[in-house]
Amino acid sequence: MFIQIEVMSTQPEVWQRGPIAGVSPLLQPVAHALLQAREEVSALMQGFPDTLLWEKPAGMASPAFHLEHMTGVLDRLYTYARGEALNADQLHYLANEGKAYLDNDIRQKMVQAFGEQVDRALEQLSKTDEATLTHFRGLGRAQIPTTVIGLLFHSAEHIMRHTGQLLVTVKVLYEK
Repeated sequence: MFIQIEVMSTQPEVWQRGPIAGVSPLLQPVAHALLQAREEVSALMQGFPDTLLWEKPAGMASPAFHLEHMTGVLDRLYTYARGEALNADQLHYLANEGKAYLDNDIRQKMVQAFGEQVDRALEQLSKTDEATLTHFRGLGRAQIPTTVIGLLFHSAEHIMRHTGQLLVTVKVLYEK
């Protein structure tokens, strides 16, 4: 059975729709990427069967892993951008990303969790003072040196990378 998955919108891409209200001009590309990813993930996962969420075609990461990882990585990178350490709940979430479990409407819950995390990220972006963008931030337990803008920019490119991987994985699994 061949099922065509359509993720293209009739609207222009988010970055072509203008500035996101309340977000610094310097952080607009981050906001645009996160909103684009949210739209694409929501469209892509609509109707995708929960039974295929944990499948790993060719040993690649499962759709569920990508959905969980995108949610978790946004949470973690924005925590570091605030200059905070991860808490026990975040470390538990990280340790369990990609581990299969069953739940009613799991796909819908994962997509919703990602969307809500994007909302929290956008809220933080709107509160980020441009004067802090070059401030030092330590990444992880090793305190790898980075900056606020480095973490925020990486969040955008990392989310888009996983959105692309999710798209390919879903198409391989669902368009057989």
